[in-house]
Amino acid sequence: MVIMTSSTTFQPVLERIAEEIERTPGRGRPADYIPALAACDPRRFGMAVADLDGTVYGVGDWRQPFSAQSLTKVFTLALDLAREGDALWEHVGREPSGNPFNSLVQLEYENGIPRNPFINAGALVVTDRLHTRTSDASGELLAFLRAESGNPELTFDKEVAASESAHGDRNAALGHFMASYGNIDNPVPTLLEQYFQQCSIAASCADLALATSFLARHGIRADGTRLLSRSQAKQINAIMLTCGTYDAAGDFAYRVGLPGKSGVGGGIIAVVPGRCTLCVWSPGLDERGNSVAGVAALDRFTTLTGLSVF
Repeated sequence: MVIMTSSTTFQPVLERIAEEIERTPGRGRPADYIPALAACDPRRFGMAVADLDGTVYGVGDWRQPFSAQSLTKVFTLALDLAREGDALWEHVGREPSGNPFNSLVQLEYENGIPRNPFINAGALVVTDRLHTRTSDASGELLAFLRAESGNPELTFDKEVAASESAHGDRNAALGHFMASYGNIDNPVPTLLEQYFQQCSIAASCADLALATSFLARHGIRADGTRLLSRSQAKQINAIMLTCGTYDAAGDFAYRVGLPGKSGVGGGIIAVVPGRCTLCVWSPGLDERGNSVAGVAALDRFTTLTGLSVF
């Protein structure tokens, strides 16, 4: 085991992990229900770690942009929570769902209140509320990611957004169902356009590791200003740990031991509070929508470094 000290770089650990992942058979399958993602090579792999000072270490395809998808839900949640505080929790819960991320099952007997912000229904509510406060939720998100990553070239992938919109009947159903309970402010078509744009943002492991660093800095942005209170940053990290990997959050906590959020584009972001942030990408998914190689790589990272929240 390699135990990290303050003077140790992450590069040797990342290179060791990449070598191990390369030898691992079985990488899962890309998200074939989004045609624009279905052609991704499941053996692609990239991983980056960002120190709190902005230094980034990486291996493999760590500079290759990929579809961020549900990773963006973390940043939209932070942007809205910064604006409205605890009032948000009257509209979305903080509990694991135990059901698939696009399930309608719980909404009916919980009166249109989604179980947490990271299932699709919950993310739609958060995007809706941010859009009400900014008039451009996806634009606000993109500006934030550009600033925190230091990459002004980040943008929406129009092909992915169009692909999701063309196959977005389930998300439309979720939006209309919650609107019937008065839990959506904006017209559902407007909300869906914002949501699909949000999910289509393309970014690299380096970009996303840097953009997530405010959660490791307890709410402090890259420019030194405060986005969230220390308590709010703790809250988001806690929800990531318990709800961030769909209905596999318990297994992810068991294996990795870090707050994390996955996306069906194959990315996973993770936070070591007070120390660093990570992003790993490999498009092959397991049956619960999490990157097979990504979870394995994060498991090895916490094992080799001794860095976890436990």
